[in-house]
Amino acid sequence: MNRKQHKTTRSGTSKKSLILKISAMLVASLLISLTAYGIYLAKKAESAADNSYEAIHDRAGSELREEAVKPLEDNVSILFIGVDDSEARGQGEGNSRSDALMLATLNNKDKTVKLVSIPRDSLVYIPEVGHKDKITHALAYGGTKASIETVEELLDVPVDYYVRMNFNAFIDVVDALDGIYAHVPYDRLEKDENDIYSIQLKEGYQKLDGREALALARTRKLDNDIERGKRQQEILSAIMKKASSASSFTKYGDVIDAVGDNMKTDMTFSEMKSFIAYIKDGAPQVDTLSLEGSDDMSTGVYYWLLDEESLNETQDVLKSHLGLNPDASSYSDSGSETDSTEFAKEDDLDNNE
Repeated sequence: MNRKQHKTTRSGTSKKSLILKISAMLVASLLISLTAYGIYLAKKAESAADNSYEAIHDRAGSELREEAVKPLEDNVSILFIGVDDSEARGQGEGNSRSDALMLATLNNKDKTVKLVSIPRDSLVYIPEVGHKDKITHALAYGGTKASIETVEELLDVPVDYYVRMNFNAFIDVVDALDGIYAHVPYDRLEKDENDIYSIQLKEGYQKLDGREALALARTRKLDNDIERGKRQQEILSAIMKKASSASSFTKYGDVIDAVGDNMKTDMTFSEMKSFIAYIKDGAPQVDTLSLEGSDDMSTGVYYWLLDEESLNETQDVLKSHLGLNPDASSYSDSGSETDSTEFAKEDDLDNNE
């Protein structure tokens, strides 16, 4: 090899070495940045969780449990309470009603979720007052505790945790995730968070921002509470899907800010972290359940009269999923399941934006 060839080879080797060094430095910098961001998010989330924590007075746990549950080991349930605290309706703190009630059961073994929506006008027994009324009124009668006790009385399963969130948090969380995808069943001008008709919904499967998602979750004038409940289930599933996607990692800070003072829960930060296992491989399988029934105006007041057979079936399914009634049949064979084809469609729509 002559001197010129040797010089060229050495120069090529030096360039390759330099590229490798630069690449290694970039990777190291990226890892350090991601680690630092992860630590920042953890600290931020812990602070938000501490601010959101609100234990229920005189309730150490569900009376339907023999001992306290551990999310890392046990099947648990979470009651989601959507609250309308809007000044437009004169429903400030202490006088709020639950605009959405959904109970989720989480199976620790297979990391699946069953989600039942409870129509707000369901006529149920409310232990706090000792008589039947619309389940939406339980919150006004006795706060979160009364809502929890009413749901336990209705479904005959323990409520291990609750998450109470108002409309502002809902809107901000969806916006922080850069919107969600959902089916809009019809064209309709719907009310916004201030009860003003300003949200124009358009029929079809589409991307929605926070205010549009809230309008979709609340609309029911052209169908009924059962369909409304199904929409709320779809929206919650869509939020779970978006939050568990890798593309949302950089948005977590905004999501934490969105929750802020607009959420209350009796879950500690340590308990919240236990649920990460349910989304580590992507969004979990979510089976949705509905409480069938019929309209009733016989008293001059509208109620949703629950069908006893449907209620009993739902009770059995939830008990089975929580491991409280192993002999009950699984709902997975006949229930509505999160459709992965829709998620693929979302990715294609996002890539085209």
